[in-house]
Amino acid sequence: MYKVLLVDDERMILEGISQVVDWSKAGTKLVGTARNGIEAYDQIQASPPDFVISDISMPGLDGIGLVAKTTEHFPDVRFILLSGYKDFDYACRAMQYGVKHYLLKPCNERQIHEALTELGQEREEQEERKQFVNRMKLDFQRMLPHVKEHFLKEFISYKTYGSRDIAFYERLFGLELQDKQVRMLLLRVEESHEPEHLFALQNIAADLMDNVLLGTTMQGQLLIVLESGNDTSRLMEQLDAVRATFRRFYKLEVTVAVSESDSMEHSRGMYRETLHCMNHRFYTGEGSLITKEDLATEDPREMADLELDEEKFGLLIKAGNTEEVVQEVDRLFGILSRMKLEISVTRSYVLQLYAAMIRICPEEERSEFTSRMAVLAEQKTLACLKSFVQEAAGRMTAIYYKSNVSRQSSTVDKMITIIEQNYRKSDLSLNAVAGQMLYMNSDYLGKIFKKVTGENFSHYVNRYRIERAAEHIRETGDVKVFELAEWFGFGGNAQYFSQVFKKWAGMTPSEYIKSQERG
Repeated sequence: MYKVLLVDDERMILEGISQVVDWSKAGTKLVGTARNGIEAYDQIQASPPDFVISDISMPGLDGIGLVAKTTEHFPDVRFILLSGYKDFDYACRAMQYGVKHYLLKPCNERQIHEALTELGQEREEQEERKQFVNRMKLDFQRMLPHVKEHFLKEFISYKTYGSRDIAFYERLFGLELQDKQVRMLLLRVEESHEPEHLFALQNIAADLMDNVLLGTTMQGQLLIVLESGNDTSRLMEQLDAVRATFRRFYKLEVTVAVSESDSMEHSRGMYRETLHCMNHRFYTGEGSLITKEDLATEDPREMADLELDEEKFGLLIKAGNTEEVVQEVDRLFGILSRMKLEISVTRSYVLQLYAAMIRICPEEERSEFTSRMAVLAEQKTLACLKSFVQEAAGRMTAIYYKSNVSRQSSTVDKMITIIEQNYRKSDLSLNAVAGQMLYMNSDYLGKIFKKVTGENFSHYVNRYRIERAAEHIRETGDVKVFELAEWFGFGGNAQYFSQVFKKWAGMTPSEYIKSQERG
């Protein structure tokens, strides 16, 4: 029920209205009476009623004064004014305070009842309007984040938006956009993720970063507009904190592209800049922080170093030289990383490098390496491409190394057979073996012979000759030194034979013969 205060300086009228009106039927309750405006205002201050029925003509503070004072401090209180014919014009002044209900004295129960009922209806309608407005405000507050996201997305996507649109949305959002320098941040969650991850990332950024103005999702990435400050290092620290927090909670990496500062009107250009930076995560790697400074230009001096020498690269692989192959791959990808060419150009170069490897691949392995070219094309970053190429080059080099070792061992076996068959001939040499027997380069043969046996060719031959000479001594006993030199490939040069024999056996042939006799 609505509370009513009754005010009149005439006691009979005050008591008569109090008793004759059926207050509850009118949906009200009489909570107090007063004999003048001053007394009435004290009660209003102590416990504001909903309605006041007041006479106009009263000593001290009249009805108009009471309306004026109450309206100033308690604007929700509504009045019904009682007046005689002589006071009616005076009562019209109350209209400026919103008073709509006037009753001429003498008034009856029905008139007061109708006036109270109308005030009750007005109050109900007012309450409904208030609740409606509150619901609208609440709904708007709930929708505001979505409206902001939609505005940012539309503003960046369509050129028709301009300064007037910014001004309208400034008033709508309660933000200052036009007169501020802003930056755009584009954040990409790497690997497979859910839409909720972007929502969580946006909340983390709002919590950890200063002056975030707007945010939305664009093509599966989070776009944030924030007021640009002068402390760039603080911005970078906050972005690192955002990435670290997100990584701790979701075990996912976030790549961030940062635009230069500019006005909101140039937001489309800033967005394109962040997209360009984000593309260069191909070079910087996933989970990095990329600015315009990271977009290095081409250095013409390195273009010449980038030219692929397929023959040289192929020879390194065929030689089975893993260390030099790794160094060459590191060198080529290092140049690509520094130059930061158009990504399509870099990819084309890497495919060319891989194709060169396939061309020298052993026939039995070629189909497997060729089929993996599709996997190479799917690699997202330069680091991934390098890892793929390096692994493939390592595998191919290992294949050739194994093949080379097998082939070299076979060649060395043939050379050892020739030595065993011809060690008695004084003209047995590496050149003779290479040119007359195997028709191969003597330097190459010498290298693989030492690689397989651990000895150079001449040392191996002399050692083999001495071992056979010592064996002959042990089997036959007394023998002449010059005869041994003649029989075992030293051309009868007994002095040289003795020097080589002593170096191997630790004693001269004569001493060795005597030791065998004593034994």
